[in-house]
Amino acid sequence: MIPRAPFIALGVIAGIEGIGLLGYAVFDVIGGIRIGATGPAAVSNVPALILQIAILGAFGAGLVLVGTGWLRARRWARAPFVLAQLFALVIGAPLVTATGGVERIAGVSIILLASTGVVLVFTPAVTRSLAEHSD
Repeated sequence: MIPRAPFIALGVIAGIEGIGLLGYAVFDVIGGIRIGATGPAAVSNVPALILQIAILGAFGAGLVLVGTGWLRARRWARAPFVLAQLFALVIGAPLVTATGGVERIAGVSIILLASTGVVLVFTPAVTRSLAEHSD
């Protein structure tokens, strides 16, 4: 029997991260429409904004898909999930030291989710279940 709790937790973590990225993509779309492309010169142009929205959307949708894979205890979900958590840790670390309170809260939340996900994905119960039940 597959232990459900770790897979549900992994699915929820991936889902939260994916929905967060999709939400940020929507935020960028709305901001781009309302005030245009703003920020440093390297990213304050329409093509850069469109690329950022596309990347956020693709990663967000991918993480939602990975989350559904975890809820079904699929082995294929492990590699993209671990890679996404490593990216999240790299992104969250500088946010923790940011001057703004919202950025700090986002950084701490990202790091907590990502580190919990990394620990959970390598627990013996998850590893054993994935080895026993192939896709």
